[in-house]
Amino acid sequence: MEHKAGCLICGRDLVYSEEPRDLACAVCGEVRSTTAACEAGHFVCDRCHSLEALDLIEQFCITTALEDPLAIACILMRNPAVRMHGPEHHFLVPASLIAAYCNHRGEPGRKGPLLRQARARAGAVPGGACGTHGTCGAAVGTGIFVSLITGSTPLKKQEWSLSNQMTARSLMTIARHGGPRCCKRDSWLAIRTAVTFLSERFGVTLPLEEAVRCEYSEINRECLREECPFHAGYLTG
Repeated sequence: MEHKAGCLICGRDLVYSEEPRDLACAVCGEVRSTTAACEAGHFVCDRCHSLEALDLIEQFCITTALEDPLAIACILMRNPAVRMHGPEHHFLVPASLIAAYCNHRGEPGRKGPLLRQARARAGAVPGGACGTHGTCGAAVGTGIFVSLITGSTPLKKQEWSLSNQMTARSLMTIARHGGPRCCKRDSWLAIRTAVTFLSERFGVTLPLEEAVRCEYSEINRECLREECPFHAGYLTG
């Protein structure tokens, strides 16, 4: 049985160490260096953690006609393949933005190639990077999105700048709300920030749901509750 939160094998809390150690993945058996294992010692590698979810995200984003990236993200998050936390969110963010952007511009044929590139790039962002690399995969996902729609490379000028500005802005928004990590909160914040950035810098205004109300607080053991802008009890004043 796979669990929606915590360890996918037994559901117990994950424990993060400061020093990495070599552990065998409880699913595929491959030995990898990791700082995360559950209280019972189970470790699941990023590939096994998110493979089914990645296929789901790519296929849905290719076929959907929605132009609201938050609506796309919320639909995907409700699928059991997308867990409470996990590296699949690093792809979910740029995929939702790519689908909405291409649909809005009447270019659905661009989605397939862009989604494949986004999936490959997002796969290079390790799980738990928000706590070990000083950057959140959701924020990096928005930079991946802008780099793809602008054709950025390490040798470009304006395109290079825009994609880095996008990541920086998303990361600051996420950081201002504090930790611990919540992949749902961080993804929603990153997508909202990207929509604003698109409007300001590209003149492209994507439709956005007026409000997202979190459906996951009861299974998120680190939920900020009333301090989270997506919680039902959040005080806007």
